[in-house]
Amino acid sequence: MAKLKKSYHCQDCGAVSSKWSGKCDGCGAWNTMQEEKLQAVIPKGLSAGRAGNVIELVPLANAEPKEYQRLTSNIKELDRVTGGGFVPGSAILIGGDPGIGKSTLLLQTVCALASKGERCLYISGEEAVDQVRMRAQRLGLGDSPVELASATNVRDILASVSGTAKGANGKPARVLIIDSIQTMYIDNIESAPGTVTQVRACTHEIIRAAKNSNMTVIFVGHVTKDGQIAGPRVLEHMVDTVLYFEGDRSHQFRILRAVKNRFGPTDEIGVFEMVQEGLVEVENPSALFLSQRHENVSGSAVLAGLEGTRPILVEVQALLAPSAQANPRRAVIGWDSNRLAMICAVLESRCGMQISGNDIFLNIAGGIRINEPAADLAVAAALISALYGKPLPADMVFFGEVGLAGEVRQVAQPDLRMKEASKLGFNRAVVPDKKQKQRKGAKKTDMNATLITHVQDLTGLFAQ
Repeated sequence: MAKLKKSYHCQDCGAVSSKWSGKCDGCGAWNTMQEEKLQAVIPKGLSAGRAGNVIELVPLANAEPKEYQRLTSNIKELDRVTGGGFVPGSAILIGGDPGIGKSTLLLQTVCALASKGERCLYISGEEAVDQVRMRAQRLGLGDSPVELASATNVRDILASVSGTAKGANGKPARVLIIDSIQTMYIDNIESAPGTVTQVRACTHEIIRAAKNSNMTVIFVGHVTKDGQIAGPRVLEHMVDTVLYFEGDRSHQFRILRAVKNRFGPTDEIGVFEMVQEGLVEVENPSALFLSQRHENVSGSAVLAGLEGTRPILVEVQALLAPSAQANPRRAVIGWDSNRLAMICAVLESRCGMQISGNDIFLNIAGGIRINEPAADLAVAAALISALYGKPLPADMVFFGEVGLAGEVRQVAQPDLRMKEASKLGFNRAVVPDKKQKQRKGAKKTDMNATLITHVQDLTGLFAQ
């Protein structure tokens, strides 16, 4: 027996409550609880229902692995982030700020796949077909054999792209773009499009149809003011891959980052440059990020970072200025502000440096955001250089994690980082000492690496 059940869902985090309230208990957002009606089934126990079907269980040892032929778009940065191309039957979710270039990237992707003979469909719930054509013409892709539609009804979309529905070339659809999932709806659900129930149900139906027909589906997701994908958190668990398109509109660079990937490495990034003709992939982002670097300036240090499997060199800039305020400013762009506070505390407590009375401004040049702790040593070097007013050697890179005791800890793949730095003309690197011997100042082992065990050893670099 079924009856209508009312519940209230938070449109930000997906929390469910039996009664309305002005503030969500899950995320603390105000005025986000909306009423939704569901068909609730009164449970009577498993014994009262039909008998379950016996599922087939197979041994793992005798299973024959199935090789999937990935769909490569020939956009190397996108193929890198997805793990080598799109896996047939996979579901991908891409999110990003409005106007960052999500639709542009996906339109370029389907046009590249369609030019290889694959049937690709672009379903837009936000734009008319003529608007999509205008963007394609601006990108120089107006003649691509991509099939377009402007629709929001999931039932109609699935009927048009199912395995039995073939296009003019007699081929089933291989790639389906849904732009965006928040505009889709199922007509037998009373909730409005974009609500938690609609987003969850639409995603489930489209993913199930895509896996049955071995079709790759890519969802475009809106984001909240905090940068998280809007809608229920379960949306990210339902898909196979979650990509975030990052970047600052004041910079021309865009970063495509994989935060979840069942078929490849996570935290992989792809770098694009936004130009008038669309998004252009950047094959050597390190050289691009360092192209406008001034060498003889204090407060500048080069970080040999690692994003996924890609080594990347960026400039860390620090500026210290005496503050007349009781609480000096701490402005950070491209890095974690809490980690900056920790580095400043270590330099004061463990190294005896007077930093707290200064306004501190830290910037990762180029508009990229660094998340790994290996940037600690480069940030500390830039702060010390800005404090002393002396520039660091121009041919030197830094990487290493700094602990609360001031010790410098090992990070992953140091050889790969130094190899990338060597390609760009850097001759020296300040790295953690593997043996972590008792500190006796900076210890040189060869002309390329300077091994240190404590952050205070950085002061010896200014005497070189």
